[in-house]
Amino acid sequence: MIDLRFYWSLLMRRLPVMLALIIICSVFGAVWAIRAPSTYSTSARLLVENPRILDGRDAPGTDSANEMLQVIEQQLLTRANLIDVANKLDVFGRDGALGVDEKLALMRANTVIRRTGGRDEATMMTVTFTSPDPRIAAGVVNEYTTLILGANTRNRVGQAENRLAFFQQEVERLSQDLDGQNARILEFKRQNAAALPENLQYRQDRQSLLQERVARLESDLAVLQAQRAEMVRLFEQTGNLPTQTAPQTPEQQQLAALRAELNSVLGVYAENSPRVRALRNRIASAERAAEGQAAPAQASNSGNALLDMNLSQIDSRVSALQNEREQANQELENLAESINATAANAIALGALERDQQNIQARYNAAVASLDQARQVERVETSAQGQRITVIEAASVPGQPSGPNRKKIAAAGIGLGLALAGGFFALMELLNNTIRRPAELRSRFQITPLAVIPHIEGRTERRRRQAIRLAAILAVVIVIPLGLWAIHTQYMPLDILAQKIVTRLGLG
Repeated sequence: MIDLRFYWSLLMRRLPVMLALIIICSVFGAVWAIRAPSTYSTSARLLVENPRILDGRDAPGTDSANEMLQVIEQQLLTRANLIDVANKLDVFGRDGALGVDEKLALMRANTVIRRTGGRDEATMMTVTFTSPDPRIAAGVVNEYTTLILGANTRNRVGQAENRLAFFQQEVERLSQDLDGQNARILEFKRQNAAALPENLQYRQDRQSLLQERVARLESDLAVLQAQRAEMVRLFEQTGNLPTQTAPQTPEQQQLAALRAELNSVLGVYAENSPRVRALRNRIASAERAAEGQAAPAQASNSGNALLDMNLSQIDSRVSALQNEREQANQELENLAESINATAANAIALGALERDQQNIQARYNAAVASLDQARQVERVETSAQGQRITVIEAASVPGQPSGPNRKKIAAAGIGLGLALAGGFFALMELLNNTIRRPAELRSRFQITPLAVIPHIEGRTERRRRQAIRLAAILAVVIVIPLGLWAIHTQYMPLDILAQKIVTRLGLG
């Protein structure tokens, strides 16, 4: 059970000191509340507008707007900006006692920036500044607004220009890479024109055709050689050569065909018709060619002119077929080499073409991004994109916004009560003397039979009462007088309290 009489006696004993703490703090709070200069606050409200020309792919969201406002806020509260605004508007007057760091700290402490926004809500920013001079407060907020709008414009236009410049460089670089890759593909095709995969089917068909041709030529050669041997054998046995056994050369066959065609045409056309004249010219050319083929037969000296002519014709035909076969075989070798090299060339060409396709894809994407960057740049430079607008500018306040003098006075009284309560509790914790029977039992674990309290005499009681009265009078009279003397002779109490709070790091 709590011994109220005991604690009441302790309270009465420590009451002077507690009253002194309460009075000192209350006086400080009252003086501070009375003498604290009035402060004026004014605000400007800014709205983040959505782009007027909006593409669904680039539609900005709340997160991007908040991020933009956060970036602008950090740019605004830089050391250079705040000091420039303070010097430009002479925020602190000609107070030479304040250093640059102190001015910067006061500017940041007096500046309040709030951002609001959310899903399906407009994104807004409120800029507030507090100053003892209402005109300075309005001027600082308007200067902040100007800096915010300028930073927003610079950020948007600068970002669009940087993006445009980047994609222009990217398109130019990829165009050069694409031209270089096309040149490498062209050079590769030029160096391997005979072994490209795109004409492989033609070369394979040509190879098959030449193989058939070589087989046919060998068959013709075998027939001609057999005819020659048979002709020589018949001449040796009979000494004569039948006329019908003589083979005709291709020129002679062509000449016979032209003459037959002329005979058929003369039955239809006149002698002077263009077709008849053309056929006669062709027959004349064929006759000269046939005479040229028959001329070597005159050089033969076998004793039989007809045999020599036939053998000469067969030999010339054999020689022509052999040359044709050699040419066909040489072309077949070349085709085989090119077909064998086609697989390796196809792999190398495929790698080059894949690189070209990759570069082409990147180039197309860069061109599309460049076109989009141009559109964004035009939108931003024409102020049709996302931007910040002022919906309410700062005005000069007519009524002070602070300080809350009642709250300051109440804070001083509350601080005094807290210090007094803390003093009482501290003294109780530090006092280890035994003052009650309950403390004797708890300390020594014994139960006393009887306790004889201290018995005061009349003189001792008067002395104690006189000391208590003197202490109370000292608290009520001397302490206020001392505070008044400090306030008038040394330093105003509000300034002293502010310095103490600042020194303690609480202001």
